[in-house]
Amino acid sequence: MRAKRCVPVCTRLVLVLVMAAAVLLSPPPPLFAADAPPADAPPADVTVPAVGRTWPVGSHPRVLRGWEPPATPYGPGHRGVDLAAAPGTPVRAVAAGRVSFAGRVAGRRVVSVELTGTGEPPLRTTYEPVAAAVEEGEEVEPGEVIGTVDATGSHCTVTCVHWGLRRGDTYSDPLSLLPPWLLHRGPSRLLPVYGTT
Repeated sequence: MRAKRCVPVCTRLVLVLVMAAAVLLSPPPPLFAADAPPADAPPADVTVPAVGRTWPVGSHPRVLRGWEPPATPYGPGHRGVDLAAAPGTPVRAVAAGRVSFAGRVAGRRVVSVELTGTGEPPLRTTYEPVAAAVEEGEEVEPGEVIGTVDATGSHCTVTCVHWGLRRGDTYSDPLSLLPPWLLHRGPSRLLPVYGTT
């Protein structure tokens, strides 16, 4: 009698486990509609490894504006992501690298880091407006503070950090540096199995 009763329960349990595995193993959807590239956008740089170990600011900052790749090298778009951050917030290196620039560009304070082990030319992240706490040529580790959010120079309606990523002259989505577990919002949840006793 127990074996007959177990068949429907076990079948439901296996079905739930298969569905959970499919959800967990599928790639995460874009966090925001702005993160999804337009249909006519050039293909993303598939050579971007997920080497990031931390967000530049906070533990999971609000993305005010996502990456919008330009259709042409000089066309309109948004060559990075804008992350909400109050003035004075510590800005951290997302991955290991070497500071390639720390200074002003067009009146804004900028820090750029060439990422270690990402090929030739190396991937380079940029953070602005950031008052640098590092100098050009300095080696940095993931999570190391490279500066603080500058109160002036932000192009957002609220203070933000513009985080960019490029290899040579090709821009990429900086969120692609972060592994899926770091992009995930909130804990995983299993669905209940109804009809079991």
